[in-house]
Amino acid sequence: MAFQNYWLFVPACFALNMAFGPNNVLSLSNGARDGMRYSILAAFGRLLAFAAMIAISGFGLGALLLASETLFTLLKFGGAIYLVWLGIKMFRAAPMSLTRSVANADAPIEPSMDKLRRLAKQEFLVAAGNPKAILIFTAFFPQFVDRSAYAASFTILGAIFLLLELVAIAIYAALGARLGSLAQVGNSFRWFNRASGSLMIGFGLLLAFLRRPAS
Repeated sequence: MAFQNYWLFVPACFALNMAFGPNNVLSLSNGARDGMRYSILAAFGRLLAFAAMIAISGFGLGALLLASETLFTLLKFGGAIYLVWLGIKMFRAAPMSLTRSVANADAPIEPSMDKLRRLAKQEFLVAAGNPKAILIFTAFFPQFVDRSAYAASFTILGAIFLLLELVAIAIYAALGARLGSLAQVGNSFRWFNRASGSLMIGFGLLLAFLRRPAS
């Protein structure tokens, strides 16, 4: 891939990474509830899903998935149902579930493996259940792939995407943690539960109406 094309790819890619989608809502809410550290560690579930999607797309299977109306529809509705279910859970969550108590706010956070596994699983399923991610890798990446070094350039593009995704994760996690630190009592964050849940439900409904790209 020509060097100058990287300078076109990087800002365009980072705009995609920073887009306010369901995974970034998770990073924001996880950061508010459990702190930046938990949010970033949990988001490795998302990175794992994206890495698998990049590999699938690199082998050409992503285009095959999008070309199959049945597979696309199953993935789309499965992801939509999961987002709506997760949004309802977030909407109905108790106020204190989204922020640490003031008394324990300064206490060191020792990651719980059970909690991390649960949050990472959420991140993975949200990412894996969104066919728009496959669309990015099968439609966006090829515009920048060096045909003379396909495997190497696709791998480099994938690595850049994952690195920028990690930066976006950290930004949203930090914003969430900041919001969490501003909450003085549990009830002051009730709006955040409902806003996050509503957004997630909205993303699920939008995903349900996503159309398969024309072949």
